[in-house]
Amino acid sequence: MQEKALNSPGFEIDPDLVITLTHGDPIMFEPFWKEVGHNATVTISGWEKMSYYACDPDDICWFLEPDFANEVLRLHRIVNNAATNGCHIIPGAGSTQLIHATLHALASIEARRHPVNVVSAAPYYSMYSDINSLKSALYHWAGDAATFKGDDNFIEIVCSPNNPDGMIRHAVLSNNAGRRVHDMAYYWPHYTPMRGPADHDIMLFTMSKATGHAGTRIGWALVKDTDVAREMVNYITLNTNGVSRDSQVRAARILKVISDGYEFPNSNSAGQFFHIGRHLLADRWRRLRQAMEVLGKFSLPQFSTEFCEFFKEHAQTYPGFAWLRSEDESINDCGDFFKSINVQIRNGRLFGAGPNYVRISLMGSDAYFDGFIKRITSVG
Repeated sequence: MQEKALNSPGFEIDPDLVITLTHGDPIMFEPFWKEVGHNATVTISGWEKMSYYACDPDDICWFLEPDFANEVLRLHRIVNNAATNGCHIIPGAGSTQLIHATLHALASIEARRHPVNVVSAAPYYSMYSDINSLKSALYHWAGDAATFKGDDNFIEIVCSPNNPDGMIRHAVLSNNAGRRVHDMAYYWPHYTPMRGPADHDIMLFTMSKATGHAGTRIGWALVKDTDVAREMVNYITLNTNGVSRDSQVRAARILKVISDGYEFPNSNSAGQFFHIGRHLLADRWRRLRQAMEVLGKFSLPQFSTEFCEFFKEHAQTYPGFAWLRSEDESINDCGDFFKSINVQIRNGRLFGAGPNYVRISLMGSDAYFDGFIKRITSVG
């Protein structure tokens, strides 16, 4: 089905169509960017950006576009969600490549022996456990950090706010051992209250969840240690010989539009991105809770209201995913239940949990979300 149709006003999902809510494809933000219009448009001439090098070849990250770096720092300063002083900025093809680059760097530099154990507290992002498909001799997936019984030869990935359940997370294992990677993809004010700047050795962010531009395939790492940053760049150099300069230029423009919306409120007619994003997610969570109450078979996480330093008011948490738990003893596998009503989800097993859990994406098109709510309500 064409993306244009899915986002057209009044478009409705066929009752027999399978509704896919498996991936965090952030199409829900498309109307905002349509309203922004040409303010977010980038033109790159045929003669521009032809070189591999975006800056001085002797710089640690020779493929980092200066404008992209500046806009990353600017947005973090405005939102105040990450301490950037003294950090190297490493762009990557989304946070996926950056996670691989980080694991490679840490395992190469600091490991006492190989393979290094990679762990994360369950429920964890399902992609983490897929690292074994790379068949690396440097590291391997060792499962739930909460049940890890090994020694200090480990790397713990801390995802906060967590995918899939939206909870704020901290390291589970001792701070005196191993190394940590903080996946901060969802630490933005439309998803969760800002509690001040995160300050960790390695922090990963991505355009996909920050702005909705998953197809641009750009993320960035904030890295304190120079040796780790250099080894991450070495990995990306070997993996893709740098990161698309064109994509970085587009990403810089997108970030600039968001920042301009707060520093120069009249700079575009679309409004302020994080305010609008929070409103959209708040509405979807309200409708989802109502539908699940009607259905009467599943429970949803409950989030406390906290003061948000960005919005300067008490705010609720509105994750991009819903982590559902079955409360119906007749449902042995949540995946089977949703399959029976033509809804594709991600089974809890993929996240280190049981089949009584499922993850549902709330970031898809209005048509898919509306169709899902109607289908759930009709079943109830």
